[in-house]
Order: sequence, then C-alpha cells, then structure tokens
Amino acid sequence: MILNRKIAPEFKGIDNIELLHPEKRQLTNGCQMFSFKSGDQDLVRIEWIFANERFNSAKPLLNATVNTMLTDGTGTLTAAEIADKVDFYGAFLQVDYGYDHSTVTLFSLTKHLKHTLPVVKDILTNSIFPEKELDTYIRNQQQKLQVSLQKNDVVARRLFNKALFGNTLYGLGANPDDYKTLKQDDLLQHFRQMYQPQNCILIVAGKLDADVTNLISATFDGDWGAEKLQNDTTQPEVLPAAEHFYYEEKPEALQSAIRMGIPSINRSHKNFPALQVLNTVLGGYFGSRLMANIREDKGYTYGIGSGLSSLKNGGAWFIATEVGADVCKAAISEIEKELNNLKTNLIPTEELNLVRNYLLGSLLGSLENVFSHADKFKNLYFAGLDYSYYDNYVHIVKTVLPKELNELANQYLNLDSFYKVVVGKY
Repeated sequence: MILNRKIAPEFKGIDNIELLHPEKRQLTNGCQMFSFKSGDQDLVRIEWIFANERFNSAKPLLNATVNTMLTDGTGTLTAAEIADKVDFYGAFLQVDYGYDHSTVTLFSLTKHLKHTLPVVKDILTNSIFPEKELDTYIRNQQQKLQVSLQKNDVVARRLFNKALFGNTLYGLGANPDDYKTLKQDDLLQHFRQMYQPQNCILIVAGKLDADVTNLISATFDGDWGAEKLQNDTTQPEVLPAAEHFYYEEKPEALQSAIRMGIPSINRSHKNFPALQVLNTVLGGYFGSRLMANIREDKGYTYGIGSGLSSLKNGGAWFIATEVGADVCKAAISEIEKELNNLKTNLIPTEELNLVRNYLLGSLLGSLENVFSHADKFKNLYFAGLDYSYYDNYVHIVKTVLPKELNELANQYLNLDSFYKVVVGKY
C-alpha cells in the first residue's frame, strides 16, 4: 500500500494517561525508598534526594557548595579516585542543586551495583571537602560569576528573583564576596546536618528485581556513619519587595533583557492546571501569542516566553526575553497589550483546541521511559499530591472553557502588581 501524503494522518484524542506507580519501602533508619520497575535494559537510575537546610543569609552558599563538592573527596577516596571507580564500571554519577532539594544521582548497570553503590555510600557518609578542592571551587565560581554578570539576561533574572522572593534561597543572587564566607568547618557541619537518612528520599527506577532492591536498601539502611547533627529544613517566609520596577543601565548594550512577572500559586493549588493552559496561550510554546506578536510580527526578538515556576514555598508567573535596545519600551508595551487582551477577550475555540492538543501531547511525549515516570512522581510527592492530580490535569486541559480562562486572567494578571526588570537600555 502506497502512503498518500496529500491526506493528513487521522487525529486521535488522548483519553487518559497511564502512569507507573512505585513500590514503597520504609527503611529502619527513616529513609523512604520508592521503586519503579520497568524497562528491558539492565540499567538503573538511583536518586538520593535531600531537603535543603534552612537558608542562612550570613552563609548563603552552604547548600549549593556542599552539594556540588560531594564528589570532591572523602576520607578514603580523592576526587580522581571517585571518578575512576565510577568510570571503570561504565556508570555515571552527578550532583544537582535545586531551590528546595539537593540530589545525588547514579546511573549504573544492575550487575555493577555491588561496586558502584559503596562509592555513593562513602560520598554520603564520609565527604570531607578538602581545603585544596574548596580553594579551587571558590576561585572557579568567582570567575564564572564575573563572566555571568556581564550577561544582561543573567542580571535581569537575579534582580527579578530577589524582588519576588526576598532574602530566601529562591531570591539568592550570589556575589563574589559571598564565596569568601565558605569555610571547611561550616561545610562539614552543614553536611552532617543535611545528608542523613531521615532527610533522604530514595527513588529507584529501571529494570529491577528483588535482589537489586534488597541490595540497595541493605546498603543504605542502618547507620550512616558518624553521629549526625539536628537539622532544620524549614525556610524563611517569602516577602516580595515593595519596589516593582528595576532598571540597570548598560550604555553600550545592543540588547535589553526584560523580565516581568508576579508571585503566583504553585502546583498544589487547584487553579494551577488551568493557569498552565492560560500561560501556554500567552507564551508557553512556539505558537504562543507573545511569540506571534513580539517575534514574528514585530521582529523585536529571536525568542520570548512565559512560564509558571512551582516551588515548595512559593511560585512565580514570569515573562522573559531579550530585545533590541531601541525597541525595549515598545516591546514592554506589546507584552502588556497581550496581557490585557487575555483579560478583555475570550480565547477563540480554534486557538484553545490547539493549546489543548499541545499540552496533552507534551505530557504523553514526556513519558518515554521509566525514568520519566519517576520524574512525574517526584512532582507529586514533593508537592504533597497524589496521582489524581494528573487525572484532574488532563480533565481540566480538555474541558476548561474560554470564559473560565478569562476569569483567571482577570484574577491573576493584575498589571499594577507586576514586577518589571530591564537590564540594558530603556
């Protein structure tokens, strides 16, 4: 049969999304382990996820530095030896720092776990943050920061986060002098407070059997070594700034970075799925209104987008772009025009249906393997939600009405409350 390429393929709607559910195991030391069993390859991804310690403005970089330097040496292994041991078994080890959590991730063939797991155990129980490595880290980070601060979009993002989130981890914009506050003793104390089993969520995904899960749980159950210190993972209250407009002039700038937005709800709020639909219409995909206007019609920028950030203790709705310095005011005017349009006019059915299909297709496409299913679970778990969230999300994306989106736009998109940041020329 010859395929007739003049006829578009049949469109089929998405009725429901089938998600893998984990098996839960509570270790005796307080660590919770969630296992996702699927896949044909003998590969496993293991994540050790720790809630960040309370933000200390006098020592603002402890959370990020301790996480980053976990692989820089233990009492028994140097950084080079850690890397060699992991590489020898074809594994991959990485550390990731986030606003709410810090993560250690291991990708390994299941047959090599008996060799790779002890390396991770050593890192999580016996890291020492060598002075030489710390000095190198400080020097490198200061140099990277100096380079980053020359970029308008970086400066705009830092100013925006500080305005919305104040003196918290979310609002932190490190300065070169902040790195001078880093001391080995402080890192060791922070490590002993934060990296302990009762502050750890262990998420395992891949081709698993009882022997593999038993090996993982046995390795990380029980005592994790030296006596741990009491930890505090509460965070300071988020207090947005009183000032709503920030301008940092760069006289020689050819482009101006613009960042606009408001404090907003996070994933745990009932209106979040509908706001995701509204945001997608505004600037959440390539066919969005902001792209059509600011890029395609006006030619002010190569790219513009909007997004919703969902954090444990807050959230934000933001718009970000870089435009020609000579059209900065005009671009902001057009952005505000698009925001007001959402408040005054209903979204046409054809446009809304396109966005519905995009969002549902993106969700379905994001579930390409067992690791993706584990990632969806993390979104739920750390927001205090259950799997009914995704059923509700699909339902709302498919059924939310233009009138409801218009009401949400009027509820949330108050231009008088917007924070505006311009770096470059205005």
